[in-house]
Amino acid sequence: MEHLRTVADVMTRAAVSVDRGTAFKDIVETMRMWNISALPVLAEDGHVAGVVSEADLLLSTQASDPDRATTAGRLMTRPAVTVPTTATIRAAARVMARGHLKRLPVVDGDGRLVGVVSRGDLLKVYLRPDADIGTEVRELLGLRLIPRGSAEVHVHVASGVVYLHGSIPDPAMEDVLVRAVGTVPGVVDVRADFTVPASG
Repeated sequence: MEHLRTVADVMTRAAVSVDRGTAFKDIVETMRMWNISALPVLAEDGHVAGVVSEADLLLSTQASDPDRATTAGRLMTRPAVTVPTTATIRAAARVMARGHLKRLPVVDGDGRLVGVVSRGDLLKVYLRPDADIGTEVRELLGLRLIPRGSAEVHVHVASGVVYLHGSIPDPAMEDVLVRAVGTVPGVVDVRADFTVPASG
């Protein structure tokens, strides 16, 4: 499995959307057809103007106003919460968690819709094979974090959990290593058990 690092690596590129003038019933039918709970609403220039969700539709049906919203442009929540293709998977997950969102429109550098990323898409990174994770962790430790000959670190990966053990020259190095390894895509947890040689 390739290194999954950004939203562009996991998003669904065939994004289903509606325009401002799409009628209530057509929105419902589109959601049913594609089995999704929210749709980006596009402006004429392809930019994401807002998002219409099942909650927006249900709220509209409760309104007693005879002129209640019946098109996507009037029903949608705006401004839309979007992420760029370059956003990291972790960053997108934080945006979803903060907004209690299930899906996010993905936009290019000009703000135009190029895809949609869901919670399930973001979880794909955790399907990465343990061997791939181990290889990247060893490269990270050997090339960037540990000066040559200053420590002996062994890596074992099981079900996404990285186990680090060996000998390090300074106890403070353990926290640095654990934090860095935790950023490797697919890592579920990092557990360290190091020894520090006695000085003098």
